[in-house]
Amino acid sequence: MEYLYIGKLVNTHGIKGEVRIISNFRHKDKVFVKGFFFYVGKDRVKYEVESYRRHKNFDMVVFKDNHDINLIEHLKGSLVYINKEDLKLDENTFLSVDLIGYDVIINDKKVGVIKDVMDTPANEVLVLDNKGLIPYVSAFIKKIDTDKKQVIVNDVKGLLS
Repeated sequence: MEYLYIGKLVNTHGIKGEVRIISNFRHKDKVFVKGFFFYVGKDRVKYEVESYRRHKNFDMVVFKDNHDINLIEHLKGSLVYINKEDLKLDENTFLSVDLIGYDVIINDKKVGVIKDVMDTPANEVLVLDNKGLIPYVSAFIKKIDTDKKQVIVNDVKGLLS
């Protein structure tokens, strides 16, 4: 099983077992749904999503059979993961972590290789082997070529200088 980080469980909400999760995960519509499984904490304990709603900047979740604050309070501060294999994406949609190892191309010239993806409050950032950083947003990413394993980036002044 390959675990994929989707956020942090930051607190409880009320006394009926609802938890607050902070998440920048791009595909929330695929994972924050009833019946999906989350793996919480360093031991990756499996919890099934029973209900979900948005509240301010939080993703609010109730886990199945955990309708009491006393059952989930110990989860505060825990990281939340999913099983990557459970994620069903559309044909031309993929995860940012799948871009690790891809070449970054600007003006038909290779400028680096993606070595990591950093999760920031604003968006994900592609980390290059030459210490360059590229925000993973449509304003910078022109095209992703999965056949050639390349990310074509718009030539934005000052991006990698």
